[in-house]
Amino acid sequence: MAAAYVLVNTAPGRAGDARKRIAEISGVKSSHAVTGAYDIIAFIEGGDISELGNKVVSQIQSIEGITQTMTSVVVEIP
Repeated sequence: MAAAYVLVNTAPGRAGDARKRIAEISGVKSSHAVTGAYDIIAFIEGGDISELGNKVVSQIQSIEGITQTMTSVVVEIP
């Protein structure tokens, strides 16, 4: 199992709708509007890193109003 945090920027006024659409995607465990450098932070899970990448590129980035994403893959540090 792989997991990542996806940090999302949206066009002005689009964060609410984009957050709701992200939350509907299979594998998205949480999606929150936030303050700061990004508009939305989502936590996603998938079978492997390739699945995470496909989810970000084909599903999240294709949502109207999303202008930029940055993905931070979760790593286990002993």
